[in-house]
Amino acid sequence: MWGALLRRGVRGTGALWCLSSGGPPWSQVVSEAEKIVGYPTSFMSLRCLLSDELSNIAMQVRKLVGTKHPLLDTARQRSLAEITELIHTAFLVHRGIVNIGELKSCDGPLKDMQFGNKMAVLSGDFLLANACASLAQLQNTKVVELISSAIGDLVQGIYYENSKSSEENCLTDDIGISRWKEQVFLSYSALLAKSCQAAMELAKHSVEIQDMAFQYGKHMSMSHKLHSDLQPFVKESSTDTMAFSLNSAPAILHQEFLGREAWLKQIREAQGKGNIVDYKKLQEAIKAGKGVTSAIDLCRCHGNRALAALERFPPSEARDALANIVYAVTRLP
Repeated sequence: MWGALLRRGVRGTGALWCLSSGGPPWSQVVSEAEKIVGYPTSFMSLRCLLSDELSNIAMQVRKLVGTKHPLLDTARQRSLAEITELIHTAFLVHRGIVNIGELKSCDGPLKDMQFGNKMAVLSGDFLLANACASLAQLQNTKVVELISSAIGDLVQGIYYENSKSSEENCLTDDIGISRWKEQVFLSYSALLAKSCQAAMELAKHSVEIQDMAFQYGKHMSMSHKLHSDLQPFVKESSTDTMAFSLNSAPAILHQEFLGREAWLKQIREAQGKGNIVDYKKLQEAIKAGKGVTSAIDLCRCHGNRALAALERFPPSEARDALANIVYAVTRLP
């Protein structure tokens, strides 16, 4: 899905819109970006991966490695997008590992769950190994350094996410929004930001342009994460209460305004028998505070910073597509 962010250079005209004017929905902007890139950006299509035609094309393109044929540069843009998706998918697969000690009888047979864990580890490692092999084939040491550091960031971010709270059995972390941003950057934004920067390096753009690409990737993905965290609080079509993370942005901001002890008290009051959390009760408590509106403001703030980075690029259809992605993730009430 992020492949369109890593490919640019399509000529055209168009001006950036302001966030207040709204924009097309997410599915539409992704579809439009795919048209500019020239192929569906979801790399993990098994039918596509296993097709003889694709294998033959890939084999022929590999023969160009070491030459100066311009087709190779195009292949490297596309290859980087695929590498980024492989790494992202590998870590998603690894996140699917379950804690055997916390399983209940209704979750399924223990043998099956253990087998699933083994498959998640092996599958994630396989994807990551393929990504690293493809990364080496790009033959650019700075790009290898950037993407390798992004993998390190992902590992560190996941470590922070899984670290135990100092308070036993606590459902929420004692962190402020600044620490939340740091953790989200590591586990969510670093890969996209550094991939955007690496794409500009492959295209031989200046350090300044590379930094602008990094800033766009960072702030767009932060805005996307905030948009995702806000959905349980702003989605109007759903009649059921959506479960949400007590470490999501609206909850963290709610805690900052309310105070840690008062927030823990609200959580305890929302817990029933068996420590089951009444998310509807907590949802209403967060909505009544300033957490949701502050998260919306923060989402739009990061969106504006992403658009500011795009302004440094010349007008083109590609730039408009990237701007539309920002508008899609900042469409909130």
